Parts: sequence; C-alpha cells; structure tokens
Amino acid sequence: MQRDTSKMRRAHAGNLYEPLPTQYEAGNNIEEENEKMTDQLKDKIHVLKSLSIDIGAEVRYQDKLLRDMDEDFEKTGGFLGNTMNRVLRLAKGGHNYYIFYIFLFSILVFFILWITLKLR
Repeated sequence: MQRDTSKMRRAHAGNLYEPLPTQYEAGNNIEEENEKMTDQLKDKIHVLKSLSIDIGAEVRYQDKLLRDMDEDFEKTGGFLGNTMNRVLRLAKGGHNYYIFYIFLFSILVFFILWITLKLR
C-alpha cells in the first residue's frame, strides 16, 4: 500500500498540517504574492509622496503667512512708537491747557444732549 504523502494531512493537537506545495506551484504563488505586495508598496509610496508634497506646500504657505504677519507687526510697532513719541512731546510742551479745553468741550456736549433729551 502506497500513500501519497504530498496530499496527506496530519493532525497534531487539533492543528492540521498540510505539506508545502511542489516547487513549481510554490514559486508561482510566491511570485504572485510578491507582485501583489510590490503593487501595494508602490501605492503606499505614491500616497506618502503626495502627502509629503502637500505638507511641503502647507509649510511654505504658513511660512509666508508668518513672515507677512511679522512685517505687519513691525510696521504697527513703528507707527505706535512714533505716535507715543508725539504724545510725549505734546505732554512735555507748555500747552497744558489741552486737557482743560477737552474737559470744557465734553461738559458742553453733555449739557446740549441733556437739554435736547429733556425737551422731547
């Protein structure tokens, strides 16, 4: 009695054992599996490449935006500094009556508004 050992299955602790296929079948299956895995790897590399290109574009955009904001802050800081210097020069000058004139003007405006609202 002769047994075909290539098709024989052995059970050991509930696990089935199937012998390896012949060289031709194994080589063919392995090549097909390698091709599939190569294609999958190419797809993943393509996705990573496009993602890295998108990240690079976003980094360039954000860098430009930050530079523009920095320039705007520098301009605003210079403008604010010049304005403060002018205010300090006015305060140091002999024209201390400006505050008094502003106070009188505000009282006059409030008085006119009060009369206008009272007459209605």
